[in-house]
Order: sequence, then C-alpha cells, then structure tokens
Amino acid sequence: MTLKAVVFDLDGVITDTAHLHFLAWRAVADEIGITFDEAFNEQLKGISRMDSLQRILKHGGKEGTFSDEQCLALATKKNALYVQSLASLTEGSLLPGIRDVLADIRAAKVKVGLASVSLNAPGILHALGIHQAFDFCADASRIRRSKPDPEIFLAACLGLNVRPDAAIGIEDAPAGVEAINAAGMLSVGIGSGLNHAGLQLHSTRELTWKCLTEFWASRTYC
Repeated sequence: MTLKAVVFDLDGVITDTAHLHFLAWRAVADEIGITFDEAFNEQLKGISRMDSLQRILKHGGKEGTFSDEQCLALATKKNALYVQSLASLTEGSLLPGIRDVLADIRAAKVKVGLASVSLNAPGILHALGIHQAFDFCADASRIRRSKPDPEIFLAACLGLNVRPDAAIGIEDAPAGVEAINAAGMLSVGIGSGLNHAGLQLHSTRELTWKCLTEFWASRTYC
C-alpha cells in the first residue's frame, strides 16, 4: 500500500506552545487557589481545554466545586490569555526541521493534515506562515471526544479522503499516540515516554521525509 497522507499534531510537533499554555493556565489557577508546575502541565498535552480544566481542578482538590457556567468562564479566560500570548509567534517559532519535512511531503505529492484539539490552530498556522502547507485541518470545534479517542485523527483522514491505514500520524503526547494507534494509522512519537509509538524519535530534527518513507516501508509489523 502506498503512503497517502501524513497527519500532524500541532503543539510540540510543529511549534512549542506548551509554555504559553502553562502560563495561561497558571494565571487562572492562581485565582482559584490552585498551584501546579510545568511537570504537571505535561499531563495536559493533547487534551482539550475543558478536560484540561477538569484535570487542574482535580489536581487542586476542587473537582465539582464550580458550576458548568463557572468552568466555562475559567476556560474562556485561559483562552483569552493564551491567544494574547500567540502574538509572540513568528515563522521562527517552527520547531527544527518542520519546514523542510512539510515541503518534502508536498513535493512527494502526499497529502498533509492537521489533527489538533486547539481551537486556535488556524491562527497559529497563519502566524507560523505554513497554513498553505496543509490540505486539511480537522475542525476541533466539531470534535466531541478528546484524545486518546481517535475521533480527531479519523476526522483528518476523512477530510483528506484517505484511509487511516494509508496514513502516518505524528504526536508528542501519550494520549495522542494512543489516538493514532486506535485510528488504525501508523504512529510516530516525538520525545520520551512514547514507547507505544510505532516509531519514536528524540526530536523533530530526526523527522525527515526519508525517515518517514523508511518507516512506512518497514511497516510489515516487524
């Protein structure tokens, strides 16, 4: 079978906004008497905004303390702070090697998709100057189940008009890799602690078109 598409996560794969998320969540958490560090923030990678809030509330011993309306207000405030911080993103904020691998994938006439739960993904791609590199971006506002559910990766494959087993998914979070695997795609994990990925790379510097094609060629489940 020929490789038809490569589907990327956004945060931690294309650019690193994890610290911006952390600062925004920390500001909101401080207001309600919850403290957490960047180590805990790693657990929020690939998780939707509302699910992230619930994890923070549970971490602070305040699960069930706030009404749905209050939770929505907290999540909305966090997003406003985060969106303000996105003004700092430029084309130089791309992670190493990403511009080259995107160009090489397109040159090979393989489709490129995005599977990010971030509602701000379109704006981030524009800020990074790479929005035209993507053939389809799954609409996070229509996704009902967060990763590790495969819904967003299946939506990306559907939008690209490719079968999941003809696509590779790239993630940096355990929940994201689980989602790729559950979708029936081949998974590439960027970073440590992703042993359940079909291919684990230390950083995006190792993510090349040659690497992806060799991984695809060796997919006979060795």
